[in-house]
Amino acid sequence: MSTELLITVGSLASAIAMFLIGRPRADAVALIMIVVLPLAGVITVPEALAGFSDANIVLIAALFVLGDGLVRTGVAQRVGDYLIARGGSNEKRLVVLIMEVVGLMGSVMSSTAIVAIFIPIVLRIARQSGVSRARLLMPMSMAALTSGMLTLVATTSNLVVNSALVHRGHHGFGFFEITPVGVPILLACIAWMLFAKRHLRGAERGTTLVRPTINDWVQRYSLEGRAFRLRVRAHSVLVGQTLGECGLDDNPDAHVVAIERRARMGTTVLLATSDSNVAPNDVLLLDVEKEDFDVQAFCTRFALVPMRMSGAYFTDQTHDVGMAEVIVPPDSNLVGSVPRSSVALRRHGVTVVGLRRGDAPLARSLQTSKIKVGDTLLVVGPWLSLFTMDSVERDIVCLAMPVESEAFVPVPHKAPHAIACMALVIAMLLTPWVPNVLAGLIGCLLMGALGCVSLDSAYRAIHWRSLVLIVGMLPFSIALQSTGGIDMAADAVLRIAGGWGVHGLLAAIFVLTLVVGIVISSTATAVLMAPVVIAMAAHLHASPYPFAMTVAVAASAAYMSPVSTPVNSLVSTAGGYRFGEFFRVGLPASLAALVINVLLVPLLWPAYLQ
Repeated sequence: MSTELLITVGSLASAIAMFLIGRPRADAVALIMIVVLPLAGVITVPEALAGFSDANIVLIAALFVLGDGLVRTGVAQRVGDYLIARGGSNEKRLVVLIMEVVGLMGSVMSSTAIVAIFIPIVLRIARQSGVSRARLLMPMSMAALTSGMLTLVATTSNLVVNSALVHRGHHGFGFFEITPVGVPILLACIAWMLFAKRHLRGAERGTTLVRPTINDWVQRYSLEGRAFRLRVRAHSVLVGQTLGECGLDDNPDAHVVAIERRARMGTTVLLATSDSNVAPNDVLLLDVEKEDFDVQAFCTRFALVPMRMSGAYFTDQTHDVGMAEVIVPPDSNLVGSVPRSSVALRRHGVTVVGLRRGDAPLARSLQTSKIKVGDTLLVVGPWLSLFTMDSVERDIVCLAMPVESEAFVPVPHKAPHAIACMALVIAMLLTPWVPNVLAGLIGCLLMGALGCVSLDSAYRAIHWRSLVLIVGMLPFSIALQSTGGIDMAADAVLRIAGGWGVHGLLAAIFVLTLVVGIVISSTATAVLMAPVVIAMAAHLHASPYPFAMTVAVAASAAYMSPVSTPVNSLVSTAGGYRFGEFFRVGLPASLAALVINVLLVPLLWPAYLQ
């Protein structure tokens, strides 16, 4: 074994050890390796930095932006509403629907992004249906991981394997080539979770989310029974007037929190300020502080129609209307003022609906209480107003935003544009005329031109840690190739499993990839394993495609560990799961994926050429 190979193997072992202990961060480890390998003379500096110019890295970044467009336009949230409407309180139906929808959306979006989007959605489904969140979050996680087996762009590990094929002179995989393997695995996982969910106890052990929910604040500030939705009739005296002109901007008994107005695509929510105009069929979101307030008389006076509300205190409108808990600092200009009449807060279009002094709520005395230093205020208004207030207001300090704030949709009327852009990108990916990376960039530019994303949101959407991790692990592939390490690894696998036949060899590759994927990320696993199996195919004078496909599938089957993938890490925190639960539920799913892969891959991609 040469000195260069020893250095490479030692560096790789060190990187894996740092991944396992979690220090330093994975992306920092990748940057360290970019520096170490050229300094040791194993590879050149251009080879160490080659990953930054890799087309697949740019494509992965573009896919993050495209996914953000679907989030910002509310496509993902509307899917969550569909799940709530169709699933009801039937646990089995909810599990199937969640896994199907997450799998479908994850086929064109980052699985990590999908889980980040769907955690608050699933938690809301759990609250409204009465189903334990532990029985819904693990199935969602498994579906998100399996979605990586549905299309070429569904996960970064697929693109890494595809890139390894192209770099060695082979044609890459088609957009849907992995789908015939992934769909049966997803169906098997759904069937398994319908049985295994009964053994999930994570959240029942008392694990709670750090962030509060709107329902928590409704109870804490005693807001039950205070919210009303009132539609403005065409002949109402309010039509054509501002809230200030009709006296509803500072009414001592009832305060308009926001105004819902029908738009071309769905509903838009407007600020409720003194200058806000009222139009026919607007819906006023009304907060009533006075206990004996006569809503019927109020509706008769202004020609309003009460509308049904199924949730407590605007919880049905959390996509548009939110809450924030703020505290009053010593130098605040709010000290000594009445909460409802605060000019500083009213200019942001938010309304104070609760006040706590110490542990005592003072929700029914907002017109008489004077704000003191250290008071905690609960404010309500459109999400955009709350975020703006948090970023610019100095008279208050935001203590917390609820979990539901993650479901904020900035440009809901752009949903058709986002869907059209995504459909166009997929169509271009399916054709040989436009390179994949250009298809992704064209989609990003269209999303920006049509207002689905902004430049700032696009940069924020890119998961830079993941990109740096991929770029930092690619030099190992180059180093192992140049030092002969890949050939040695391929020879070792062939000595052990070469006589097992094609099915046995695929099973050995799958298990090896799975074991490596327990301790390091699926992307890093693909970076290490793809060159090995391609070299193995060359030694056998065989097609590399069945071996490369097996690595791609196995890298996405990381069901057993809560630490090897951000998907499981996020769900582990939200669901309160233990390591043993991931292993008990994930092992049978991984074995099912192994069997399906070993049976189908040789049929779809015959291994031997001669």
